[in-house]
Amino acid sequence: MDFRLTPEQVQLRRTVREFAEAEIAPHVSDWDENQTFPEAAIATAGRLGLMGAVFPEELGGAGLSYIEYAMVIEELARVDPSVGLIVAAHNSLCTNHIFTAGTEEQKRRYIPKLATGEWIGCWSLTEPDAGSDAAGTRTSAVRDGDFWVINGGKTFTTNAHYAHVCVAMAVTDRGASHHGISAFIIETGTPGFHTGKKENKLGMRASDTGEVLFHDCRVPATQLLGVSGEGFVDSLRILDGGRISIAALAVGTAVGAYEAALKYSKQRKQFGRFISEFQAIQNKLADMATSIEAARLLTWRAAAMKDEGRRVTKESAMAKLFSSEIAVDVCDEALQIHGGYGFIKDYPVEKFYRDVKLCTIGEGTSEIQRLVIARQLLGS
Repeated sequence: MDFRLTPEQVQLRRTVREFAEAEIAPHVSDWDENQTFPEAAIATAGRLGLMGAVFPEELGGAGLSYIEYAMVIEELARVDPSVGLIVAAHNSLCTNHIFTAGTEEQKRRYIPKLATGEWIGCWSLTEPDAGSDAAGTRTSAVRDGDFWVINGGKTFTTNAHYAHVCVAMAVTDRGASHHGISAFIIETGTPGFHTGKKENKLGMRASDTGEVLFHDCRVPATQLLGVSGEGFVDSLRILDGGRISIAALAVGTAVGAYEAALKYSKQRKQFGRFISEFQAIQNKLADMATSIEAARLLTWRAAAMKDEGRRVTKESAMAKLFSSEIAVDVCDEALQIHGGYGFIKDYPVEKFYRDVKLCTIGEGTSEIQRLVIARQLLGS
């Protein structure tokens, strides 16, 4: 084990931090208040290679390792978790599904545009009645000659209203349960593809979340992604990698809140002393910093295993579970350190506090992570 960063990794972290502080930080409050999707910042992220972080250079990607990708998401989330979420969903879910299960023609057609940020991607699995129970999918796809006809609707789709391409799951064999769900690549200009309600969320408000609807949406048979009936199985593999990015998102959110609390504690005086001099505050800061380091190491372990080509179902679930739950605790303590000022929008911890909760829900709730981990431990 070697925990030292290479010079290239140090430079990557510095580059992303400088981008986030210069191009994102000045707008965070406005984007949050107005639910503004940060199109210009995402375009810049594309030029920096962040929208194709883990994909090979020959397909337009940056060719980063998963550890380096985790660093990218952490640095973005440290400034604005919404931007980190946009980049994570685009990379880990939509683009990675095409890269993992797509044909060579599909990869060459879509990944260069997605990896450079020319196109934005979304990934639609969840439905109103199929959340944690994704196998309860009702959206259907029926073969009609050289086409598939898709009908149904998806919810909680990140990037829904700004995506150029959507990877969506639909039932193709109702009697085959988990092995009857297929994945499709659907360009959002396809007739019969529509976006519905944009969700008005508690946090992550600059990240677009909405409905994706299909009404007799005809897509060529060549748009089937992977083997027919194995879309749900492939989705589980995609989520293994996606949970690493959500773990990194949680770590970055926690870091942003912790740093804000640390700074505030050195400026705020009570009883004639800076509150950082009180042991109660010092204990909070020590616990926060320790939890963040532990979460980061769990995340990097899963990322390192992913880079080695090993299965990471258990490790990514552990990283996501632990990181998201400690991030909620860290943001809570950061707000507490601020006292009443933490409850108003003039200070950044209020937003971190609202944003962080999604990390315990998206890409599998904490309860589902525990189920995944237990099944791995028990060999079931």
